[in-house]
Amino acid sequence: MKRYLNIKAFVGAAVISMFSVGCSDILEEEPRSLYTPGFFQTERGINGGITSMYAHLRYIYGQAYYYNATLTGTDEVTYASDADENFRVMDLSNQGALTSTNSRADVLWGAAFPNINTASGVIENATTMGTISPALIAEARFFRAFDYFQLVQTFGGVPLDLGNGELKYNPNPARTSVRNTVPEVYTKAIFPDLLQAITDLPERGRVTGGATKTLARLYLAKAYLTYGWWLQNPNNIPTYPATPRTDPNGKDAQWYFQQAYDIAVTAINNPGPFGLQPTYYDVNVGSNDRNSEILLYADHTEKSEFYNGGSLTFGSGGAPDNFAGWMMTWNYTNIRSYTNANGTGPFSSVQREASQDLGRPWTRMAPTINVIQNTFADKTNDSRYDGTFTTVYRANWPKAGGTVAPVLYNANLLPVRPGEPVLTFLNEEPATAIAYPSGAGRSNIGAGEVPGRADYVISPNGISRIVYPKLWKLGTYRTDNGTGLGQPNAGSTRPFNIAKFSELYFIAAEAAVKGATTQAGKSARDLINVLRARAGKWRFDNNGNMAKVADNSAAMVAATPATIDINYILAERSREFYGEGYRWFDLVRTQKWNELATTYRIAGSTYGNHTPVTVTRTIKPEHYLRPIPQSQLDAMNMTAAEKSNYQNPGYN
Repeated sequence: MKRYLNIKAFVGAAVISMFSVGCSDILEEEPRSLYTPGFFQTERGINGGITSMYAHLRYIYGQAYYYNATLTGTDEVTYASDADENFRVMDLSNQGALTSTNSRADVLWGAAFPNINTASGVIENATTMGTISPALIAEARFFRAFDYFQLVQTFGGVPLDLGNGELKYNPNPARTSVRNTVPEVYTKAIFPDLLQAITDLPERGRVTGGATKTLARLYLAKAYLTYGWWLQNPNNIPTYPATPRTDPNGKDAQWYFQQAYDIAVTAINNPGPFGLQPTYYDVNVGSNDRNSEILLYADHTEKSEFYNGGSLTFGSGGAPDNFAGWMMTWNYTNIRSYTNANGTGPFSSVQREASQDLGRPWTRMAPTINVIQNTFADKTNDSRYDGTFTTVYRANWPKAGGTVAPVLYNANLLPVRPGEPVLTFLNEEPATAIAYPSGAGRSNIGAGEVPGRADYVISPNGISRIVYPKLWKLGTYRTDNGTGLGQPNAGSTRPFNIAKFSELYFIAAEAAVKGATTQAGKSARDLINVLRARAGKWRFDNNGNMAKVADNSAAMVAATPATIDINYILAERSREFYGEGYRWFDLVRTQKWNELATTYRIAGSTYGNHTPVTVTRTIKPEHYLRPIPQSQLDAMNMTAAEKSNYQNPGYN
């Protein structure tokens, strides 16, 4: 029988720099204080250290400020009306300068380095003990490589020596640091650890959600692909620490692209227990979480606060809660219908509910109009728009209890009943002009009316920073709501998905476009069409709230260009993974950030503003790396000049 990891919590040590951590605090079966280095010399300590590696994912993934750092400022996302400085500066649209103090990439830095040190401690001690299986040690190798890969993409070269030698466990605080170069991080840390992990990890995880060969292959293929782009450097983006764009092992970019293709295809051909879900809806619907397409996730549960790592009734807006899904959720509870047919007695017809289509609103991030109109241009054949956003808001007021009116009066003062649409974001501009109010209007949120419709409407051109389709795929899912609204203020008890089997197809396709020799039946177009064909299959109309059996695969495949290029792959990646935290890395890897995200369209931050404007971003070469966190610089016992040299250019 499959076992589950008993992950309770990963308690971030109260440290002043990444190097002052002997090992990561974790809570196992009993709450403990700090684990001593000697604890890793026991089998229990090894197991506890590995458990903490899964737990540390919660401090990165689902942490909304880090989530913001991976999306805001890309062609997918801009800041919303309630955004604070942390969100606005990431947009690079004259909302303030991105600095070492306000960049929330610090979340990654602060969580990754303690975990890397723990992994090194596990690897060293487990190898010495001789009683720990190579497969268990391989889990630690995977996570060390995983963290270094995230770090090197985000910050450039980072330290391999945490105070006791490269890739060595350090039990003592260190106040100085030297950054390795990008090639050193890849060739000394990431590639060797992942290669060994592929050799030693099982096809099926030791526990549900555990590391596997397929997972390690995904990250090795992605690391090879990313490094190949780095070596090629098509747009002359600077690196730091400054170093020639050459490989220490004498390989060129083309060799790495070929390796990325070969490893990704090997994983596709040898999937083990993994594979694609039959429809796109099945991938992201909450009732099907932890499905066979998901290779890695930061786990949560509604069954126990202890094992969830956070309250089941109230979310604090901080890690380890999973609260990323709140960010692209606008305040739909401000919608008003009326208890009387003459338009008196305003009433909140769409109440805050712990359901995937609703959830807790924060209005910090918003999709651009470009996404709605261009990325998801085909909303008829392609199920991914419907499986990504909530575009229809339905009446749910009886679930709040109290006096229950059987009917309310909505747009055009027409009646609406529980379960019926109160507000709809239209798929396209309507033939009949929408009558928008000059301010909040009858809807109280500035929505428009069309003759004969009981639901308020907003067209794609009317999407603003304050009212927009919310991100459905990360929405709340709970089974304990009963007949009420449940606990919508709690952090999500769903896992935050980190890695998907479907990405292997994109990695192989991208490597093929970059010149890798392909296998029969697995050209870039063949690979992309596997996912496009799947996207054409419907089993449920999410926003129509009803079953829909349709197969538009043939139309989807026929619409695929004969020749696939990088821009098309990036567009397909956005359709497949929109809002999941991939986009900044995709645009930085391919050096397409300036080209694809310099301008975007959206309306303003007040109700009733439906006039889109074109916003221009200033994306400089130095923005392709995030700043080293100021807290790290402040903690190091180094001269001002040394700290300045440690920081990435453009952020001093």
